[in-house]
Amino acid sequence: MAEEQVQSEEITTPYDIAKLAPPPRKKRDVPDGLWMRCGGCEAMLYRKTVSENLEVCPECGEHFRVAGRQRIEQLADPGSFEELFGDVAPADPLEFHWSGKSYADRLAKEQKNTGNTESMLTGVAYIKGRRVALGVMAGDFLMGSMGSVLGEKLTRLIEHAAEQQLPLVVVCISGGARMHEGALSLMQMGKTSAALAKYDDAGGLYIAVLTDPTTGGTTASFAMLGDVILAEPKALIGFAGPRVIANTIKAELPDGFQRAEFLLEKGFVDMIVPRHELRSEIARLIDYCQA
Repeated sequence: MAEEQVQSEEITTPYDIAKLAPPPRKKRDVPDGLWMRCGGCEAMLYRKTVSENLEVCPECGEHFRVAGRQRIEQLADPGSFEELFGDVAPADPLEFHWSGKSYADRLAKEQKNTGNTESMLTGVAYIKGRRVALGVMAGDFLMGSMGSVLGEKLTRLIEHAAEQQLPLVVVCISGGARMHEGALSLMQMGKTSAALAKYDDAGGLYIAVLTDPTTGGTTASFAMLGDVILAEPKALIGFAGPRVIANTIKAELPDGFQRAEFLLEKGFVDMIVPRHELRSEIARLIDYCQA
């Protein structure tokens, strides 16, 4: 009995209890990028779930921005996209510099980060079995800004669509004309518009898809020249931004100004199509317009 009492006393000190406790578990680090917050409903979302849902919030339907290559994967039938004019690369005609940085260095950085030579990807593909000429602006490359190479690639794609008698689908996302190329960038508005006029004269079908944001010179040219203009929900579409307009005219703008729903109401776009329905809607329009 005395021996049992001694043993009991031996483990009553905090030091002895600590020796008997299991070793503390090492805290595991949570990898970055697993979770994201929705800007629409503020819900915390599992990143993989959002990706599998075509970059759309499963809670509220908020449409997140999509990189150029990812957009092609979402639209085109698997393995059907054949890139054209991928070797056309930008130059630095003005030798543009700002804040100690050069345009040439910025281009090299964007090309390395995205794997694209420019902010426009062009080629031919199948969308639900319908062969199309497909142009996709890459918002992950200098915010999809319009430079001289973008205009050149899009013009070549339009001409290819006319020669091959293919419907033309262009997905637009743009921060506007690229300041680094000055007037050379602005000239692409007339260049692409003229090419589309010839394509229209040849009887071609042009479907423009406007995503968030589509602004500046892109909106003032090829983005709004589609035979059918589709827009994703809540996409910002306009020339100058709403804050610039409000500060210029010193007036309060209507609710939802320059959003896709507002433009649909005013007749500037034809349809608002959720991303999950975009492939089917484009295929339906091709069948209907070319019947």
